[in-house]
Amino acid sequence: MSPTGMTSFDEVYTLPDPRGYFTRLAPYAYQTPAHARPVFRALAAELGPDRPALLDLCCSYGINAALVNHDVTLDELYAHYTAPEAARLDTAALIDRDRRFYAARRRPDAVPAIGIDASRPAVEYAVAAGLLDEGHAVDLETAEPGERLRRSAARVGLITVTGGTSFLTERTFGRLLTAVGRPVPVAAFVLRTHDFRAVAGCLEAYGLTVERADGTSPQRRFTDPEEQRRAVAAVTALGEDPAGKETAGWFHTRLHLARPAARADQAATPAPTVTGR
Repeated sequence: MSPTGMTSFDEVYTLPDPRGYFTRLAPYAYQTPAHARPVFRALAAELGPDRPALLDLCCSYGINAALVNHDVTLDELYAHYTAPEAARLDTAALIDRDRRFYAARRRPDAVPAIGIDASRPAVEYAVAAGLLDEGHAVDLETAEPGERLRRSAARVGLITVTGGTSFLTERTFGRLLTAVGRPVPVAAFVLRTHDFRAVAGCLEAYGLTVERADGTSPQRRFTDPEEQRRAVAAVTALGEDPAGKETAGWFHTRLHLARPAARADQAATPAPTVTGR
């Protein structure tokens, strides 16, 4: 169990490629990147002709970059990486296969993608497969951005995060926004079991207006009754109603969208809706 009270899946993030990630998460129908895709694409479309980069925080194997920049769905990625033909390949052959797979599906409106993750193998795979233009293996909870990341951050026009908000504090966001050097939109899908107020306060201190979506979307099924019990208790303690969501067997996330104040007034980015399997 992780410090957040959730079942730990740490072992899948340090493998040399994403096959273990998709195989391990498939039984629990992990799906937040699918709900994030239309939101992130809409925000990326607002970046403008100068083509600033999307920076995906806790990027793991580049899943968000794959979905934003390519005509592929999360269900198709599950099928792609759990298929018998994928299991027969070594990592080098899988990377060659993936470079062709993603190149054939590259969208004409694709944006430059930068990834940050504490797992070096995951970042290296995402770069090798062509999903990330740049990757940085660093934990900003414990380390300041290095010079290479600071140079990259200057090109960033949008920060996204789906899977890491339960493990991140305002320390990471403060260090990252300091490196960027100006207020840029931050789109974070936050588990309802997590108190995001300290991070929201940090984002506001950097000139951003933080909005919470009204709706929620399922993240994954619980691994066991004890994980569900802890989630229901955490959601209730934060003043949320778990009925029909956590009580129905799913973690749920809510989009927190932070924008520079002037842009927040003009925003028309769609909020996620509640769906399930």
